[in-house]
Amino acid sequence: MLLWLLDFFRNTSLWNLFQYVTLRAALAATVAFLTAVLLGPRVIAYLRAKKIGEKVQKGDSAVLDQMHAGKAGTPTMGGLLILIAILAAILLFGRLSNPYVVLAALSTVGFSCVGLIDDWTKLSGRNKKGIPARLKMALLLAVALAIAIAIVLLAKHAGEATPYVVRLPFLKDVVLDLSWWHGSLYLVFCILVLLGSSNAVNLTDGLDGLATGCAAIAAAAFSVIIYVVGRKDTTEYLLITYVPGSGELAIVCAALAGACLGFLWFNSYPAQVFMGDTGSLLIGGLLGFVAVVARQELVLPIVGGVFVMEAASVILQVGSFKLTGKRIFRIAPIHHHFQFAGWHEVKVVSRFWILAVIFAIAGVATLKVR
Repeated sequence: MLLWLLDFFRNTSLWNLFQYVTLRAALAATVAFLTAVLLGPRVIAYLRAKKIGEKVQKGDSAVLDQMHAGKAGTPTMGGLLILIAILAAILLFGRLSNPYVVLAALSTVGFSCVGLIDDWTKLSGRNKKGIPARLKMALLLAVALAIAIAIVLLAKHAGEATPYVVRLPFLKDVVLDLSWWHGSLYLVFCILVLLGSSNAVNLTDGLDGLATGCAAIAAAAFSVIIYVVGRKDTTEYLLITYVPGSGELAIVCAALAGACLGFLWFNSYPAQVFMGDTGSLLIGGLLGFVAVVARQELVLPIVGGVFVMEAASVILQVGSFKLTGKRIFRIAPIHHHFQFAGWHEVKVVSRFWILAVIFAIAGVATLKVR
């Protein structure tokens, strides 16, 4: 929107300055952060007034419920704050004529709405576990399918030579061709990336500031990756896929990072507000979206290594118990396992943040290490 207003000052130094994606990304992160910080107290007060608070007695573990008893009543659905902050930054500094930017905003709203429905179902007392798992997955699948189809159509419209190819990290000439049956296999792959990312972040959101901090780090890393992917000169030098117009998504990633940091202001231990599924599905879906657009789908598990750890711990725990009747971890997701081992919540979160930084650096390094 700001770019449209600046059109009246075309060919001036101010207009030229705002053509730089890096400047607008920095401003988007700043505005998203300030929006979250300034609106935070009002949103938290509103959620408290409406008695939209977390119910910690979930029945999965009596010990865990006892550990988190002090969190009862903490306002949840704070993901709305992240949503508002991201959209505000995109509207101000995004190039709204760019289809990827518009699709990113729609994706953010889509995933957030599914989380909102789930959160509201839990809090209204209709079902303490939210909407039925099959319905939730069906809604997420519908959103992911729409996004995947749009991404493929945009790639073909932009004239990409290999829209159905997936490149492997660290390898220069090895690719996966998923063009089977007119790209249907690649479409399924995209949906799996989007669903896997959204659910992995959702599983990570179990301790104060854990998912929020890791998401801010991953978003910052992908702002660098998508900026590089959107430049023809750097992609030719690094031998990675060039995606025309994708560089504008650096602003979206920066906005996500800024919004998460702003939310972390209130979500750090002891949390004044939780994001709920409204925020976690939004964050995971948006990270997955950017990874697919950047053609760096397999770099996402590296950048989001903490999210992968969390999801893998649940899969392994369930699989082991069903097959052998034994548990690998004391409890899953794995962040709770460390709590049961005697680690304080703050120690678990801070160490996972350290891991998130290491994973993010490794993910960005894949662009060069081939």
